[in-house]
Amino acid sequence: MYTILLEKTAKVLDLSGNKVKDIQLPSIFSYPVRKDLIRRAFHSSFTQGLQPKGRDPMAGKRTTAKSFGINLGLARVPRIRGAGEGALAPNTVGGRAAFPPSTRERIKEEINEKEKRLAVLSALASTTVKQIVTERGHRFNGDLPLVIVDELGGVKKTSELQEILVKLGLEEELERASYKRIRAGKGKMRGRRYKRTVGPLLVVHDAKLPVVEAALNLPGVDVVSAKDVSVIHLAPGGHPGRLVIYTESALKVLQDRFKGLVK
Repeated sequence: MYTILLEKTAKVLDLSGNKVKDIQLPSIFSYPVRKDLIRRAFHSSFTQGLQPKGRDPMAGKRTTAKSFGINLGLARVPRIRGAGEGALAPNTVGGRAAFPPSTRERIKEEINEKEKRLAVLSALASTTVKQIVTERGHRFNGDLPLVIVDELGGVKKTSELQEILVKLGLEEELERASYKRIRAGKGKMRGRRYKRTVGPLLVVHDAKLPVVEAALNLPGVDVVSAKDVSVIHLAPGGHPGRLVIYTESALKVLQDRFKGLVK
């Protein structure tokens, strides 16, 4: 568990990366970073979207195979008459699975609502610790947290947003986030051939701002409103310390959302 030693103020930057003023940070960023709680909340949120899957009850059983009996010097597994190939039994090629997946299996991890909210607070606090952010792989040399003026929400073009992020010192981070690699395994055949690197996250004060669509074509860059931000956004894969850019009004929305949890 990390203990947050946070300064009372943070720099607010304009769209050119210049300092505008200093503001007092909300108390929510003083919550300790608990990796165990963040990971549990991530698994709970992630498993909510999983679809139950099961096996066809007749899978591996559509055969006329039966055992030839004893005293033949052969294993007593069901065999196809004429060919002599084993079938039906779990230990044969093309036979049924011994313990196939069932739709009755519980794949959702439950978590208390208060624990989930505290996990979001812990994930928010991790975005202010430079050591955790750099250990996650992000490349940024400035001060954290990264707070920008509300005019960021009015950006309509992807090229304009990219220029702003470069001026904020995220050029190397954008280059890292553009990297993609081919997935290992059968996922290549199932519509998910590539795996992308997770880049910076923009937390804005309104989900209907133009910047939400402007960021769609920037690989690795995500945008979410302050009222909807969760552990899924702040700690992808259950690992805290994502590089986050907050708008000034988003900090107020976060403070109101978690009012009462942190004194």
